[in-house]
Amino acid sequence: MIADYHVHTEYSDDSVYPMESVVTDAIELGLNEICFTDHVDYGVKCDWGGRKRIKYRNSEPLANVYYPQYIEEIKEMQYLYGDKIGIRMGLEFGVQTHTIPMFQALFHKYPFDFIILSIHQVGNLEFWTQDFQRGKTQQEYNEKYYEEMLAVIQQYKDYSVLGHMDLIVRYDKNGVYPFQKIKPLIEKILRTVISDGKGIEVNTSSYRYGLSDTTPSVDILKLYRELGGKIITIGSDSHKSEHLGAYIKETKELLRDLGYTQFCTYKKMSPIFHDL
Repeated sequence: MIADYHVHTEYSDDSVYPMESVVTDAIELGLNEICFTDHVDYGVKCDWGGRKRIKYRNSEPLANVYYPQYIEEIKEMQYLYGDKIGIRMGLEFGVQTHTIPMFQALFHKYPFDFIILSIHQVGNLEFWTQDFQRGKTQQEYNEKYYEEMLAVIQQYKDYSVLGHMDLIVRYDKNGVYPFQKIKPLIEKILRTVISDGKGIEVNTSSYRYGLSDTTPSVDILKLYRELGGKIITIGSDSHKSEHLGAYIKETKELLRDLGYTQFCTYKKMSPIFHDL
């Protein structure tokens, strides 16, 4: 089983990859299953048709998924290609503590198979622009990032896995903050994830970004297993054809080396276990 469980299309504001092209490319690559996980980031982006005016970055709309069309097109893809590849419907929720009610309402509106919970912003401040990090020490912004993650998952439970747990590393101009200094916070997060019956993902984009470690780090993956974590998904975080399915086989080998024996796909928000 080769499954890519973090896939973006033109329904995400940072991609122009047509959904049907994703499906046909995935079939050509020999993938057995994909899950569409386009972006929703309340707080910094608006819904189409809502009361707030859509903002633009260059020519691209800073907007969330247009849900009705997204869901209909996924159904069409399942109808057209379902005999060749498994296609699941998901979203990537960029949750902040103050946006939780909006995600609760969205989740209960549609029949999702899978939800990635990611921390993309804190207090509506972006990491990639350095707005969140600016004016803080490396210790402060790392701790605040994980504190927000912990606060979110203590309150919000409608998700499947935590996405790219140590995303902050990608945007840390001061280098990688020592794991031991944030281990207590990460352990609290992982214990909550496990007790809630949720999981974490391995995000293979670390390879294309040239990071010195996996995402999440090997230290986090080891700790998750030591604490009893078993639910784990693998996703390329693809936004272009060259990203799709990338480094999934290498990631499976890494997980085996770390002592994992299974990974998961999802259907109707329930994990399905497969041997690595």
